[in-house]
Amino acid sequence: MLGGSDPGELAERAAELGYTKIAITDRNSVAGVVRAHKEAKARKLGFIPACRLDLQDGPSLMAYPKDISAWGRMCALLSKGNLRTEKGKCELYKQDVYDHKTDIIFIAIPPATLNKHFDFDDDFKHNLNAYKSAFGKMLYVAASRSYNGDDRKRFYRLSQLGVPMVATNDVYYHVAERRELQDIQTCVREKCTIGNAGYRLHANAERYFKPIEELERLFSQYPEALNRTQEIADACQFTLDDLKYLEPEWKSPDGRTADEHLRQHTINGANKIFKGDVPESIWKQVDFELEFFKKRKLAPYFLRVYEYTQKAEELKILHQGRGSAANCTVCFCLGITPVNPTKTRLLFSRFMSDARDEWPDVDVDFEHERREEIIQWIYETYGREHAAIVATVTQERHKGALRDVGKAMGMSEDTIKRLGGSIWSWRMEGLDRERIIEQGLNPDDPHLFKVLQLTQQMIGFPRQLGQHTGGFVITNNPLSDLCP
Repeated sequence: MLGGSDPGELAERAAELGYTKIAITDRNSVAGVVRAHKEAKARKLGFIPACRLDLQDGPSLMAYPKDISAWGRMCALLSKGNLRTEKGKCELYKQDVYDHKTDIIFIAIPPATLNKHFDFDDDFKHNLNAYKSAFGKMLYVAASRSYNGDDRKRFYRLSQLGVPMVATNDVYYHVAERRELQDIQTCVREKCTIGNAGYRLHANAERYFKPIEELERLFSQYPEALNRTQEIADACQFTLDDLKYLEPEWKSPDGRTADEHLRQHTINGANKIFKGDVPESIWKQVDFELEFFKKRKLAPYFLRVYEYTQKAEELKILHQGRGSAANCTVCFCLGITPVNPTKTRLLFSRFMSDARDEWPDVDVDFEHERREEIIQWIYETYGREHAAIVATVTQERHKGALRDVGKAMGMSEDTIKRLGGSIWSWRMEGLDRERIIEQGLNPDDPHLFKVLQLTQQMIGFPRQLGQHTGGFVITNNPLSDLCP
């Protein structure tokens, strides 16, 4: 669920206001945590990767993993919810959460309003008691000012539930002015316009990052609710920096090491290419590269890539390595790339060097019509729990953002199309008034100006998650230990 600010803006505002640690809780997803982690780290701000769990049979829960094992369980929980329904949805139930609860702190989210008796309904109380039985001291209940007229009554009722109340900011945007963009994002998601969105929009602009002093004032009657935020922050020591990629374990078929196997395949490939008359320059470069790979413990990686290409050879699927791998003589001898680096004087250091502590980048293109055969072979070889295609994030560009904002603001398709074809610069002070007038539009019209202003703000926001054409992540441990 997109808010009106990106993670960088939230982190920057939190640092400005003197916060020491923040958490971002996407709904049934952790898609925003990597960007938020980077932005927070750049500002020396603590960050808790967390998630809001919207359940099918109970009140929503915010989940905060305390350590790396708890993070893995939370990711496994989200994976379970993702896999039982269609793309873009996550179907979770209370029992799912109970099965993955260890070392995760939960904050239950109460109903937005009280019933006619100025109390929470029995259904919420029943579910909260069930949560209390399941989570024990790891459960809190959220309290935030919604400014719907009954905040004082709600706070009092929350304090009577027998579950520790904790102050939450309920942030959707970093400053109040972004409420407009938040409303637009809601309209895009709900496929409606500002004119008919109704109660799908928040009633006010209070979901912004409030100064600490303001929160102290708002919770002056319940200071323990604020103190508990620090209690939770201190308990959650997990950071994304704790995650380490573990490549699949390589199993020797005959007792020889991975380095010995890689050397043998390289020698065999060189002899095949040069028909037994291998130039001395090739052997010299091969020895250098193999020693480098041995030092970096990379032989299993190259053996895996060799397996992919050998499978393609077996199935007669066209394939070819590309990019900097063409600078590697071992890749040439293994048949991964057809380019001989020693002949074309390509430098191995452009592929890998001691100056760069990173994994080698070996991209292999497979014949488009038959790529799926290789994809399925990878799944069969490593298992669905250890292999998955990489996700991609589609970002809002100027034409797409204009289309989304224009529709949400009630503009006609014709007007949106004409605007999209006439505006080249997205600096508000640099808009070409003449081009807008040529399209029969009034550049001084407040409605049009607001559409352009909001479009400018939306550019760069994520629009949807997609799927890479063939990029894989393959892991030794279950992939869901790293991410959903």
